[in-house]
Amino acid sequence: MDLINPTVVDLSRFQFALTALYHFMFVPLTLGLTFMLAAMETVYVVTGRKIYKEMAQFWGKLFGINFAIGVATGITMEFEFGTNWSMYSRFFGDMFGTPLAIEGLMAFFMESTFVGLMFFGWDRLSKQAHLAVTYLVALGSNLSALWILIANASMNVPEGAHFDPDTMRMQFDSFVHVVFNPDAQSKFVHTSVAGYVSAALFVMGISAFYILRGQHKQFAARSFRMAALFGIISTVAVITLGDVLGRMDYEKQPTKIAAIEGLWHTSKPPYEPWILAALPDDAKQENHFEIGVPFVLTPLITHDFNTPITGLHELEDAAGPRIQSGIEAVSALRRYGETHQQADLDVFRAHEADMGFGFLATRHAPGQDVTTLSAEALLQVIKATKPDILPNVFVTFWAFRLMVFLALYFFALFAISSYVSLKNRLERNRLLLRLCLWSIPLPILATEFGWITAEAGRQPWTVFNRLPTFLSASTHSVSYMLFSLAGFAVLYSIFIAAELYLMFKFARLGPEAHDTPQTAPDHPHFGGAASTPAAAH
Repeated sequence: MDLINPTVVDLSRFQFALTALYHFMFVPLTLGLTFMLAAMETVYVVTGRKIYKEMAQFWGKLFGINFAIGVATGITMEFEFGTNWSMYSRFFGDMFGTPLAIEGLMAFFMESTFVGLMFFGWDRLSKQAHLAVTYLVALGSNLSALWILIANASMNVPEGAHFDPDTMRMQFDSFVHVVFNPDAQSKFVHTSVAGYVSAALFVMGISAFYILRGQHKQFAARSFRMAALFGIISTVAVITLGDVLGRMDYEKQPTKIAAIEGLWHTSKPPYEPWILAALPDDAKQENHFEIGVPFVLTPLITHDFNTPITGLHELEDAAGPRIQSGIEAVSALRRYGETHQQADLDVFRAHEADMGFGFLATRHAPGQDVTTLSAEALLQVIKATKPDILPNVFVTFWAFRLMVFLALYFFALFAISSYVSLKNRLERNRLLLRLCLWSIPLPILATEFGWITAEAGRQPWTVFNRLPTFLSASTHSVSYMLFSLAGFAVLYSIFIAAELYLMFKFARLGPEAHDTPQTAPDHPHFGGAASTPAAAH
């Protein structure tokens, strides 16, 4: 099997990683702000208090800025599947493309249509009709996330499809299995609630800025309180649902969970500690130091005190027979493509479950039919392939920990902020207000770390155990990829600059642009909100 230039694969991965991380800067705020806007407007409709209408209109203005920028980045990312990952698209397009098509038709169009009514319908619709429109925008944005995560879940836990040796594609079998993929459901709720945390701290931080400057006090105090209460509920939910995702990875992706925990050897329950900090060494396959809490890891992952967790060394050793079986599958598939003999198809079917491991081995025997190798050469190929099944442990381990540590920080910040706000002591706690202001970007970083954990932990696969990443890219030249990457960097830098400028401008103006700012002598420079990623598609 001819291999794609490794430099092209690396550049394709780098460009797509940057695209996804750029886009995901905007997504969480959309998911959370839409429901916060709906909550504010609901209070306005029920009580008739105009301040809640002002809150919905002002925060909706910032949502609109972010929505526009997020749409552009999302469209670019979807086109990259065709331009830079054509081999993956051909192999897995039916499974991946169907949810994305539904996302465009059902969710994105609905969201985009009702966004216009939400912005321009305040004086044209009844209060109840406008509230319904706002809820439909919130529903559309979250449905959009659902279908995208259904597509992503098929890459992590491929269900509802089978491989067709005649077309060399994964063929769609069951729409129900794709939609109700347990990985998709867990990720959707976890990701959505993480977006609510981002929106809560965004609103809380900018409100803190107004309080520090002595501006829009009533507006800011009410926004702050609502955001703090919304945030503490969301943080508890995101931590709880993270446990569900961890259990899913333990059952379906054991290499990912072992990398997340920095577990090189199979655990010895119940003593095995949960490692708070370590320095994983992928080359030597060991941790140089560990700081852990005993008796925590086993119940945390397995939900009992007796079940061991398989370590990376044991998973690597267990991959040997699967690689050998996969080589048989790939060899039979190659022969079947040439002869279409039933005997070759029968051999392939017998080893089909390990086909991905055979594809993985082709990196170490490029362009060769491995069945023609000597026994010694075949053993060398298997030995060289075994370490390839492991993800980058250092990246996965630390991305996960940074996400968890930030989640615990958010819980403490929201809890303290809720208490101080309910006691009407905000203006006396200026340190807390500054902390809220400068913490605005942190939930976005936490979601980025979560995304890195999920995607880096799935490596070396684009489709887990089915299709390796190094076989998934398009056959571009290195010069084309460099040109594309440079163009992407320029375009997205413009997007970010526009985002920061508009967010600064309208956040500084506040809910009443005609007011003259009352500058407090000790207020901080307003930089936090400008670093805040915003909403999306």
